[in-house]
Amino acid sequence: MTDPVAMLPSELDQLPDRDTEETAEWAASLDAVTKAAGPHRAAYLMRRTLQHAEGVAGLDLPKLLETDYVNTIPTAAEPLPAGDEEMERRITAWNRWNAAAMVTRGSQHGVGGHIATFASAAWLYETGFNHFFRGKEGGGTSQAGDSGDQLYIQGHASPGIYARAFLDGRLTEAHLDNFRREAGGGGLPSYPHPRRLPWLWEFPTVSMGLGPLSAIYQARFNRYLTSRGIKDVSASHVWAFLGDGEMDEPESTAALALAGREGLDNLTFVINCNLQRLDGPVRANFKIVQELEAQFRGAGWNVVKTLWGNAWDELFQLDTTGALVRRLREVPDAQVQTYQTRDAAYIRQDFFGKDPALTEMAKLLTDDKILECFHLSRGGHEPRKVYAAYKAAVEFKGAPTVILAQTVKGHTLGEGFASKNANHQMKKLTVDEFKAMRDLLDLPIRDGDFADGRVPYGHPGAGSPEVRYLQERRAALGGPAPARRVHPVAPLPAPAEKAFAAFDKGSGNQSVATTMAFVRLVKELIRDKETGRRWVPIVPDEARTFGMESLFPSLGIYSPKGQTYEPVDRDQLMYYREAENGQILNEGITEAGSMADFIAAASSYATHGETMIPFYIFYSMFGWQRTADQMWQLADQLGRGFLVGATAGRTTLTGEGLQHADGHSPMIAATNPAALTYDPAFAYEVAAIVKDGLRRMFGEARPDEDPDVFYYLTVYNEPMPQPAKPEGVDEGIVRGLYRFRAGEGEAGDPRIQLLASGTAIHWALEAQRLLAAEWGVTADVWSATSWTELRRDALEADEALLRGESRVPYVRQALEGAEGPVLAVSDYMRQVPDQIAQWVEQDWSSLGADGFGLSDTRESARRHFGVDAQSVVVAALAQLARRGEVPASAVKEARERYGF
Repeated sequence: MTDPVAMLPSELDQLPDRDTEETAEWAASLDAVTKAAGPHRAAYLMRRTLQHAEGVAGLDLPKLLETDYVNTIPTAAEPLPAGDEEMERRITAWNRWNAAAMVTRGSQHGVGGHIATFASAAWLYETGFNHFFRGKEGGGTSQAGDSGDQLYIQGHASPGIYARAFLDGRLTEAHLDNFRREAGGGGLPSYPHPRRLPWLWEFPTVSMGLGPLSAIYQARFNRYLTSRGIKDVSASHVWAFLGDGEMDEPESTAALALAGREGLDNLTFVINCNLQRLDGPVRANFKIVQELEAQFRGAGWNVVKTLWGNAWDELFQLDTTGALVRRLREVPDAQVQTYQTRDAAYIRQDFFGKDPALTEMAKLLTDDKILECFHLSRGGHEPRKVYAAYKAAVEFKGAPTVILAQTVKGHTLGEGFASKNANHQMKKLTVDEFKAMRDLLDLPIRDGDFADGRVPYGHPGAGSPEVRYLQERRAALGGPAPARRVHPVAPLPAPAEKAFAAFDKGSGNQSVATTMAFVRLVKELIRDKETGRRWVPIVPDEARTFGMESLFPSLGIYSPKGQTYEPVDRDQLMYYREAENGQILNEGITEAGSMADFIAAASSYATHGETMIPFYIFYSMFGWQRTADQMWQLADQLGRGFLVGATAGRTTLTGEGLQHADGHSPMIAATNPAALTYDPAFAYEVAAIVKDGLRRMFGEARPDEDPDVFYYLTVYNEPMPQPAKPEGVDEGIVRGLYRFRAGEGEAGDPRIQLLASGTAIHWALEAQRLLAAEWGVTADVWSATSWTELRRDALEADEALLRGESRVPYVRQALEGAEGPVLAVSDYMRQVPDQIAQWVEQDWSSLGADGFGLSDTRESARRHFGVDAQSVVVAALAQLARRGEVPASAVKEARERYGF
């Protein structure tokens, strides 16, 4: 039977009414209330009736998307405080002071910093550190080897986190004085950057929107690890601290439905609603809190609003008509900010003067009371309010929770900062402003401590009650936080050699795309008894495109609900199988979500002490181009794994057109220092690169190697015969270049070196044949597996020269003695091979697929871009003609013969 709740109002009229008289009585009652008590009373009764139906009667009705602009938890329902409130106030005061002092002192060196964000969010962090955020070191509520909680700290609040680490003894004054001054070593990064400060920061968050997205997928990956029996991390809670302005980023809300759908009650968002973004109000003419509440409720989240402090209790008690609540709902955010900066007379007139009932209420309030409420008293600034919200969040089951905490940006920094549009760009306080702040916070700092106008740091002493209390609270919660810990774990054993050796003999007469070769290799590696369970296959709804559907029945697709239906293809061998312990993460059409999955898995070795081997396979055009910012996040988070750009190259994906034709992903990847980028030509090269990647990232890295890297392999979907592996080429494959096939010409014949990568090597091999057979030119064909690694090696050689060391770049070593000029060719723009041009001693030229992609056959596309075999021949002859080694007429003849 159709659920009437799910139908449109017009459709409801078509349903049979079992009791029309009863229905009419309900409608008449509502009309009577509206007439007698007014529409506000009628609306109130409807909302309360719906709340009762959902919360008490348990009826399945549509949820209210918005509630009144008041606290979700009333003052009377707040739990008793769990700690020493006065002690926590003093600790927070020291942290506020040192955060502001650090940034102000740094501004003297021109490095800047942000003050206002932490000033507004201080209690949101301090309450968590004192009572909720679990550490990783065991003891108290944590167990040894526990993963603790995962904290996604808002980037602009980092000075406050450093200030707390200074108070608990993890940082010194010298560290604070090197805030944003990292070049000499020992400095503090501007924001949460694990790669720069790996013992403190776990998650990079300052690239707006990536923090909330990653937090959701981290919480989901925690469930994945537990469900698969890798490690029970069900006690871990993910906390993401966000700004209300940050929620404008599409990534911020991209996965809300996923979190709600899967009931991730191990996740809490804390949104600091100070109503300001970088240039002005977040929603000048609207209310961002109400908008976010509706958005999160609609996605299935539990919403806790913490808007008003205790000073408002008296006002709400006086509100016997609901006029105050109605007025709070209608005042736009920008006007709330204006109240923050105006006197009591203005507020009496503009806020209270709009309604006769409010005008009467205002007569009962002193100016000081009005200013206390409108200038200072916000829910996010009162630890009891914040504690109540956090306790409600961790105790709520069945859905993630978002806490919407209203604050004042620049709180306690003085009238020059609070709620000012420009406060994001204000980097320092004057000495007089610091003295006023000192008095407000009641800190024992003397006027004489401001020597030569320099702002002092403040510390109550290592043995002070404040520091002892702070450290005791953290010990009870399992150690310091935030903290990144990489526990010593045994390197993963190398998989059986036969998995890689299977590709050494080639494919014979069978044509195989390197995409399929990679999938076959992974299928073998996942069968490995020692490491197979640690692979995390990630695919964005394109598994069948990449030939991965055979993994569905054997590995299963992860789903927290398992499979509650009978799949339409159940009677087929490769049916679509979902399972609670499924190994594959099939994310649907979301490259951003898939990358967030990859980041969580790639850093699991540190987050959870469990090494996982993720590989994420995607259309290469929609990887780096769409999610390059997340690749930087991955590098910052020191993630390890394999990114695989399939259907790679500008001319290999037939018929798809401009936006699907990747001619530049290796170029974008080359900008990321942690990405090892390869464009393998043959199946055995894929196997050799993956084997080396497993050794370096998850096995025994050499002393000169950084294991905190990730590999990007481009693979093509064009079936080609795969040759057998020549002897002695493994080093060249990994380092980026080796001679695949030498030319067999006569002594004295003109000679040229053809360097090719990926699918382009097949055109180079055909060009080699044509040059020899039709033009008497001998060509050697080289496989350039990585233009980027060749360049990096050469750059390191250049740097060695600056240190007085002599080292020859590998590309120069490999090509030493190679006769004739070099012609490089790839299925990418010429910038890709041109990366190494300056280190090649021979004459250099290149061919590439520059410009926009297009739809056509592979052959036509390659002729269009001038990279097919015949184009290579013409370019080779032209290069030799310039050197006088073939007649110029040969070039003209070749162009005519090949139809140019």
